Amino acid sequence: MRLFITAGLLSQCTALLAPRITRSVAPLRAAATEEAANPRTFGLALELDDGTRKVHSVAENTQFVAGFFKGLGQRESFAQLTTSFYFVYEAMERALDTLDCPTLKALDFPELRRLPGLERDMAFYYGADWRSKIKPSPATRKYVAQIEKVASGDEPELLVGHLYSRYLGDLFGGQMMSGMAVKTLGEAVGDGSGGLAFYEFDAIPDSKAFITDWYTALNALDLAEATRADIVEEANVVFRLNIEVFNELEGSASGSALR
Repeated sequence: MRLFITAGLLSQCTALLAPRITRSVAPLRAAATEEAANPRTFGLALELDDGTRKVHSVAENTQFVAGFFKGLGQRESFAQLTTSFYFVYEAMERALDTLDCPTLKALDFPELRRLPGLERDMAFYYGADWRSKIKPSPATRKYVAQIEKVASGDEPELLVGHLYSRYLGDLFGGQMMSGMAVKTLGEAVGDGSGGLAFYEFDAIPDSKAFITDWYTALNALDLAEATRADIVEEANVVFRLNIEVFNELEGSASGSALR
């Protein structure tokens, strides 16, 4: 009898609770579905976003960047920054072309390649013989050396930290940066000859969808936990190297990129 009553009570309790459970779980299921559709909310994508948040904020608030977005930029310093990016991307994309690393190949989307645009920018700022006129600044040489060190080391997959910091950062902020350059510098840049080609991602009509695809590929990488942690640390190194490049400029034309 006790068993029957107990079973009956349990049955009643289950019936009473079932609608409540259904109502409370439904939003959670919807949230889980939304999370699964947004690869930035889990995996290595989340680890990189969270793990670089602090240093990313520092980079965005350097004197050069803050001054530039206040309209204090100069053509010479903008050209020097673009020159630094040329040397950085030349080293990074050369590594992508020469390394036989499945991890890197999975994230090497041709739409992201920046070197062709940067070469057009160099011709715009320095003329047809630009290769004989430019040289990397001290901070840029340090940045390039780090790329080459990782590329020639035992863990070239750590370059994922560089791809994440550079490609996504420049895709995210490219339109804003180029727009501010035109507003601040006027006809000194962006006259159609290639002064802002670095920031033009013509092969990516929908940047939001593209970034989602890139993060999905990132999360699909089969990497050990220790390697993932090392990639996050390498991304932090990249941001610190960027900060050094910005600090070297400080919104002025000092330390010109011309030979």
